[in-house]
Amino acid sequence: MTMLNVSKDFFRRLPVPAALLLALVLPAGNAQAQAPQDPVVLNFVNADIPSVIKAVGELTGKNFVINPRVKGTVMITSARAVPRSQVYPILLAALRMQGFTAIEGRDAVKIVPEAEAKHDYSVTRGKEVPERGDRIITQVYPLQYESAAQMMPVLRPLIGPNNAIAVLPGSNTLVITDYADNVRRLNAIIAAADQPTPNDTTLIRLQHVSAVDLAHSLSRLMADGAGGQAAPGSARLTIVPEIRSNSLLVRSDNPARIQTLRGLVAGLDVPGALGGNVHVVYLRNAEAAKLAETLRGILSAEGPTPLAATTPGTASATAAAVAGPAPVAGSMILADTATNSLVISAPDVTYNALRAVIDKLDARRAQVFVEALVVEITAEKAAEFGIQWQDLRNLHDSGTNFIGGTNLGGRNTGTNIIDASANLGALGQGLNIGVVSGTINIPGLGVVTNLGMLARALESDANANILSTPTLLTLDNEEAKIVIGQNVPFVTGQYAQTGTTTTPTPFQTIERRDVGLTLKVRPQVSEGGAVKLQIYQEISSLRPTTTASDVITDKRSIDSTVLVDDGRIIVLGGLIQDTVQDNVDKVPLLGNVPLLGHLFKVEKRNRMKTNLMVFLRPRVLRDVASSDALASDRYEFIRQKQAEFRMEPHPILPDMQTDLLPDLKMTPLPPAP
Repeated sequence: MTMLNVSKDFFRRLPVPAALLLALVLPAGNAQAQAPQDPVVLNFVNADIPSVIKAVGELTGKNFVINPRVKGTVMITSARAVPRSQVYPILLAALRMQGFTAIEGRDAVKIVPEAEAKHDYSVTRGKEVPERGDRIITQVYPLQYESAAQMMPVLRPLIGPNNAIAVLPGSNTLVITDYADNVRRLNAIIAAADQPTPNDTTLIRLQHVSAVDLAHSLSRLMADGAGGQAAPGSARLTIVPEIRSNSLLVRSDNPARIQTLRGLVAGLDVPGALGGNVHVVYLRNAEAAKLAETLRGILSAEGPTPLAATTPGTASATAAAVAGPAPVAGSMILADTATNSLVISAPDVTYNALRAVIDKLDARRAQVFVEALVVEITAEKAAEFGIQWQDLRNLHDSGTNFIGGTNLGGRNTGTNIIDASANLGALGQGLNIGVVSGTINIPGLGVVTNLGMLARALESDANANILSTPTLLTLDNEEAKIVIGQNVPFVTGQYAQTGTTTTPTPFQTIERRDVGLTLKVRPQVSEGGAVKLQIYQEISSLRPTTTASDVITDKRSIDSTVLVDDGRIIVLGGLIQDTVQDNVDKVPLLGNVPLLGHLFKVEKRNRMKTNLMVFLRPRVLRDVASSDALASDRYEFIRQKQAEFRMEPHPILPDMQTDLLPDLKMTPLPPAP
């Protein structure tokens, strides 16, 4: 055995009695120079705790951080030498007796009061705990059979008052913070108690009442949810209706509760009294009127009616799998739309079969959020060049005279020389150069400008990029429609009545139609997550030019049915149209002469290119959380756009700022009742 000595500086910090005793026990020499396996003799008599911790640090090489509230003295004596590996556990045992503990970190060990240890970091373990001794650890222990809420009162007295135990009811889990040795002892207790009982699950068959109705009533009576979550401190009880055999599956960790439940079921599963075969079923999701039609079809062995066959959630698919009862005389099914409930008058056997169908059909239907992106890119280029002549100088001379000219281009188009002579303001856009020699009176036209020559040149370039992003939210298998545009009147007929008067009375019939963007979608969600979309997309617009009788519209539509996975993007359709026009108006022979022919013709060229693409992305919303997340995202987008548009302060004009929408994160909406 090698005796161990500590530094002189250490002796200066120790109280006088402890320093004298250590000087007698430990010979001279540096502690760090001894071999790690050398045993040491510990004798601390009324030694100051921080000084003892420092001595152990020099012996073990550990770094300690001491809380200022760690004060007092300690006594540690060893009759014989102990290995150095036991020095640190002996220190932890001594600190625990004084109400202090150690929290082990990566680089240092913190010495804190025991009451504060549960609020600090500690090693977290599952069921397996490799640590031993007086180290504070946290264990997360999931139970399989026993109720965690029932185990907590049993384990609480076995844990120190400064340490903690908690229950997570949702996952039936215990969370324990205590010393490692005590946690290992608790694990043995929990493992012995968390064992399956021989009769924890039982089957109760019903003869007269519906398993669905009875399971709902009993679950509320026994203070447990149908999902099996028990109230704190109570035994777990799960009641599940087995629809096919009209039975109840019951599971509990307390056999006495199962026996109590059996007695209740025996008292309730009796034939109905006189008039007791009338039942009221309140629906949660389905529509009472539509579901009543489906149930009447099952009851009469006729199958679903056409209305029910097109209604989502009806028995078009389910009724084929559920064996419907035979036709029963005197059975009646009515729908009360005010309360969205069904009133069923039928024998118990018939009602139980119908109740099983109702439970399957009255399920929460998914919603589908459809995002559409409509991109239309149009590029139009046009060019025009031409020269026209006319000579009217000899119009009023006596005798036979010669007049004429080149009359090219349509009338009232802003390009014809005759229209320009009558009204120079009628010329179209572009470069217009003419030779004018006063005015001249033309019979039938009046006084016009004597325009001898007109040269026109024009080049135009027009680009349009139309981007629309309509969105729709609808129930599964329900059609949704959105229209963005104008409601334009179209003349469908007209006539005039003269009667006995000389002045006719005109009359017109008008039909209004939507012109713009129209999107109709009917989604159908499959069990695998794919979405079947019946889509009708229409883009229509008014022509800038109109005729005398009516307006002209351009229309592009797509009517299709596609299948797309949830959240994926598809291209619905595309239209790429490239139109090129080359028009030449010229004088015969003269217009064909090279170079000089340009003086006797008008040339027009036009090219229009249109590219239309439609993209769709459906997203299935199956629960409230996904719907709330989508609504919150769109709400914050509008709120941000509202905040970006701010009027600058004006020295004269009043401030007309609108109030910003409230922040949902700061003022959340009240929960649904």
